Amino acid sequence: MGKKNWLFAGSEAAGRRAAAIRSLLATVRANGIEPMHWLTETMEKLPNWPNSRIDELLPIRKTAPAQQ
Repeated sequence: MGKKNWLFAGSEAAGRRAAAIRSLLATVRANGIEPMHWLTETMEKLPNWPNSRIDELLPIRKTAPAQQ
């Protein structure tokens, strides 16, 4: 996605939200997690999840990857 694509986000706030979502999805992929699975699981948990534990939902690998 290029800079010009963000011109059509609707507003500056919408552009910032879209950038945050794309950043999370890039982190998911970088950690070897399937994006749709992570997003579905997170969205199901989110309504009842305590704010004090929100960092537990981030898509960061909890263990080191296996050495090849």
